[in-house]
Amino acid sequence: MGLRPVPGGGRPRVGLVLGAGGVLGAAWMTGALPALQQRLPRPLSELDLIVGTSAGSVVAAALRCGISIDEIVAHQRGEGVGVLADSAVTGLTRGPWPRLPRLRAGSPRLMLSTVLTPHRVHAGVGASAWVLRGRENHAPLRAMVHALHCHAHGLPAVGTLPPDWVDGGQTWIVAVDYQSGRRVAFGRDGAPAARLPDAVAASCSIPGWYEPVVIGGRRYVDGGVRSPTSVGLLARAGIAEAYVLAPMASIVTDRPRKPYERVERQVRALITMTLLREVRALRAAGIRVTVLTPGPDDLAVMGANLMDPRRRTAVLETSLATSAATLARPARARPAVA
Repeated sequence: MGLRPVPGGGRPRVGLVLGAGGVLGAAWMTGALPALQQRLPRPLSELDLIVGTSAGSVVAAALRCGISIDEIVAHQRGEGVGVLADSAVTGLTRGPWPRLPRLRAGSPRLMLSTVLTPHRVHAGVGASAWVLRGRENHAPLRAMVHALHCHAHGLPAVGTLPPDWVDGGQTWIVAVDYQSGRRVAFGRDGAPAARLPDAVAASCSIPGWYEPVVIGGRRYVDGGVRSPTSVGLLARAGIAEAYVLAPMASIVTDRPRKPYERVERQVRALITMTLLREVRALRAAGIRVTVLTPGPDDLAVMGANLMDPRRRTAVLETSLATSAATLARPARARPAVA
């Protein structure tokens, strides 16, 4: 079945959604990229729309800055290749756990909103306001994205400042305004102006772990507190077909024995239900959607802590195999919702 043309346009518009998922989510999505690329007639970096949330925003920035899939895979393996050679992936996170947070409320203003007008605040966003202020910062991540962006424009990374946003198709980097609670897709028409490194850092700033990122005088945190994928944003984006990589959901799961992993699977099940509800809405609007999520083999190597860098290589190598196997099956042979 071919792609559905967009009324009044030329070729069909294709979107890619890269979801939240921490260090291991980025590794899992990287493992899925080669198999996904084989399904498409043009490079992933040239798709009409890429939506990145949290870990997905980093992968989105790399693709839009012209970093090849082979380079992204090598980077996840800890191999220095191309412009990523100067950005050690291990330096992007301190370890599986953050330092103790500061004894300051995350967002007093948002806390007040959850009390006075709870019906206007998304539950996940409201809960994030009560988390203590994180101590970590994204200086290494900012530096890496800055280097990628300079590379895309043929500029030296030191002493130069590239244009604010990345070229190519539309690129939306999702974060949450930590004062109003509103979801913001940087790069989308009408969104606040932001530089690409700042937007990616904001999208990755997990409340309680990282400091909020200030952009234009306002504080922003991880877009994943609102939605791990923000796939619903595609409903009015003029997209004919969408591919969704959702590391925090699982269409087919496992039955772990460890209590904390069972709790993680329950949270994952709730995220999956929300994702599939959004996907059904897109399909009802005539958009073809392919969803890829970690399966039992992936979950076995991921564990319960998606920020544990010690599992990165195992997650990457597993995803390279499982994602290829899943996408190689005829659509009717995949899980019904995929």
